[in-house]
Amino acid sequence: MKNLILSFLLAVSFAALAQDTATSEFLHTQGQKIVDKSGENVLLRGIGLGGHMLQEGYMLKVPFSGQQYVIREHIEELIGKEKTDEFYEAWLQNHTRKIDIDSMKSWGFNSVRLPMHYNLYTLPVEDEPVKGENTWLEKGFQMTDSLLSWAEANEMYLILDMHAAPGGQGHDVNISDRDPSKPSLWESEANQQKLVALWKKLAERYKDEPWIGAYDVINEPNWTFEEGKNKNGIQDTLNAPLKKLLVDITKAIREVDTNHIVIIEGNGWGNNYNGILPPWDDNMVISFHKYWNYNDTASIQQFIDFRKKYNAPVWLGETGENSNVWFTDAIRLMEENNIGWAWWPLKKLGFNNPLEVLVNPGYQQILDYWEGEAEKPSEEEAYKAFMQLAENTKLENNYFHRGVVDAMIRQPHSREVIPFTEVVVDNSAVIKAANYDMGEAGKAYHDSISANYYISTGGERQSWNNGRTYRNDGVDIYPNESRESYDDVYVGDMEEGEWMQYTFSVSENGIFDLSFKTAADASGKAAVEVGGKRYPAFVVPDSAEKWIETTVKDIPLKKGQNRIKFFVIDGGFKLEQIKINRQK
Repeated sequence: MKNLILSFLLAVSFAALAQDTATSEFLHTQGQKIVDKSGENVLLRGIGLGGHMLQEGYMLKVPFSGQQYVIREHIEELIGKEKTDEFYEAWLQNHTRKIDIDSMKSWGFNSVRLPMHYNLYTLPVEDEPVKGENTWLEKGFQMTDSLLSWAEANEMYLILDMHAAPGGQGHDVNISDRDPSKPSLWESEANQQKLVALWKKLAERYKDEPWIGAYDVINEPNWTFEEGKNKNGIQDTLNAPLKKLLVDITKAIREVDTNHIVIIEGNGWGNNYNGILPPWDDNMVISFHKYWNYNDTASIQQFIDFRKKYNAPVWLGETGENSNVWFTDAIRLMEENNIGWAWWPLKKLGFNNPLEVLVNPGYQQILDYWEGEAEKPSEEEAYKAFMQLAENTKLENNYFHRGVVDAMIRQPHSREVIPFTEVVVDNSAVIKAANYDMGEAGKAYHDSISANYYISTGGERQSWNNGRTYRNDGVDIYPNESRESYDDVYVGDMEEGEWMQYTFSVSENGIFDLSFKTAADASGKAAVEVGGKRYPAFVVPDSAEKWIETTVKDIPLKKGQNRIKFFVIDGGFKLEQIKINRQK
């Protein structure tokens, strides 16, 4: 009874502090919705800046434990502390700049989630000169100020996300840069007090900033508080220490800031709310994270139920790391249910995000060395490679995956298929095999595997693009052996029943020949459909893996838009390009 009374008093207290949000300039909750200053529904469409303030090992393709402090130790072993500091300073300057936020706005996003590392804002507990006090570092605050100014210039909301809390908030150590040899957030009262103080400091600084969208106070806690349960907290039934800390943080924020939304996350990577709800503040949003499961109503029903039961908004605070098919289906599901979302991440060394940081040859040598497959580079070579990697994080040096953005912004609302690149045929033209149309599976292409659903299926993770490069659909794309540019690729792993469609324009009616550049170590069979007409199948010859051309003659093409569908009847071959030549 005492706990119930305390919870009631806290709810009343926090609600009173948040009363004025209903008429404020700030995003705030209104029943089950997030609304703006005019009371209009706001559907947050955002991306998280993973890898910016906090690196995770998979984003840098390292073959060892992926905490940032471990990565840093390995870099120091190669180039020393001073040059490592220089690399990290360049990384922080280059990774996210105004051009990135401007671009996100132009693509159609309206919000940014900033995964913060606490050590850019304050010293670790063990490094404090005076025990129990907090040394504030300007670096993190200045970076946040700059990001806020860029967001405000674009009328985008900046959501502050405590991604790496003092001590680390879970057993999934990469997420929070946790050092298991030191007390975690949950094993140290000093770490908890530092986190509370940091949130109060952030709230003091940004309390009057309307383009700060919300405070996401602890990212993905994953820690059991109950003996005999899964260590990541997915089975906990009470979550009492997590609830207490969330309440303490909310109270500290509300002492100085009654304007901003507070976002909470459950245990077990954000989704276990046992013992945590109901919300204790009238300006609070319930967040959940969603990865590698089916995109059906059942997958989010729990949070739809929470929204109705507690009359509070829900928000998909983190998701991604899958195929374009999965992205489109997930966003369509969210938006049909008026649930905002934030994708993960904007960029990394990998293909399934809007921007890809390209691997320079020197850094590849370092990765090979760390794998035990290459000689140790010299300090000079390694330093040059790391500084080039930092330079490659700049947007203008990234590869822009427009198909990923198309899958997130256009395709959830349109089933139209559009060209990946504009091709106009006068007398001749070449279409890269990997430049098939953009659109949903079954309309732009068909592949046997189009997404990873291993959480729902209980099976192993599946790769939808086995080559893991260039595009993010089910089509398997590989780099050519002597890759001279990022788009020097071919389509491989062809299987029976798969197909790709290519849309292009022709300047004048005519009869054309289609030549297909293929390579195979056993003969296969394919067919084409043009203008809705299916032509007889043709043999793809065994070429001992050398590139050859097979031509289909006498294909009429009309002036204006045309479409070719390439069908795999008997697979096992590679396709690099299609040549279109007007007959003389």
